[in-house]
Amino acid sequence: MRARDLAEQFPVVHLDTPAMDASRLLVDRALPGLVVVDRDGLPLVILPGSQVLRFALPEYVEEDRTLAAVYSESDADALCEGLRGRTVEELMPSRQFLPKKAADRPIVDPDANLMEVAAVMAEQHSPVVAVVDEGQIVGVITVHRLLGAALPR
Repeated sequence: MRARDLAEQFPVVHLDTPAMDASRLLVDRALPGLVVVDRDGLPLVILPGSQVLRFALPEYVEEDRTLAAVYSESDADALCEGLRGRTVEELMPSRQFLPKKAADRPIVDPDANLMEVAAVMAEQHSPVVAVVDEGQIVGVITVHRLLGAALPR
């Protein structure tokens, strides 16, 4: 089985997409992560849902989890308010961790086999890879879809 056979339509977000809108897309469609495209429309990075969640947390809570217990229920319910007014670009890892070359992006060729797709996912710690043909996203493959195809019947 080839990547083109597993690729499915998947929404993408841009660097300037509001973080709240991107988070809503993640929730409404039950996505494992967000495909962030660069200005040319090519996948730049996959933001797993856990990464989006990290940006909603105050940094000091992430550093010392015991501080989460001092939040009142109403304060905790406002967790995602910190995303308001921010963009996807602000949620991304620092520029030093972004891919510097195409080979480091979460991309596979349409002719990639299951092992090649799995290797990219594992290497990049990504629940999603984009299938790109001649500079265009054909679709994406989620880890669930890959495992579903690879597991014995």
